[in-house]
Amino acid sequence: QVQLVESGGGMVQAGGSLRLSCAASRNIFNIYVMGWYRQAPGKQREMVATITSYGTPNYADSGKGRFTISRDNAKNTVYLQMNSLKPEDTAVYYCKLTLPTLNVDYWGQGTQVTVSS
Repeated sequence: QVQLVESGGGMVQAGGSLRLSCAASRNIFNIYVMGWYRQAPGKQREMVATITSYGTPNYADSGKGRFTISRDNAKNTVYLQMNSLKPEDTAVYYCKLTLPTLNVDYWGQGTQVTVSS
């Protein structure tokens, strides 16, 4: 079992920045994909950015050029640096860990990001 603890959400004005962190409760020795998803009120949860255990990032079009995902394997932590935030980025952001060889997903509890205009 792996717990994911997110932090770094909050309220910011449009054009501002936030950095989200997601810490896993133990070392991940498997091949993995970790990423950030978000869900705005009345909308489906959508992928924002992911990164593999090989360090390969993937971004949704909405965040390209503004968001950067990175990882620190020594700290079992993934980060999402969000710049030039827009009101439409307002959502609850969730961290997800996928262990594809075990066919297992873990989710964090979510952290609120609110961008005011």
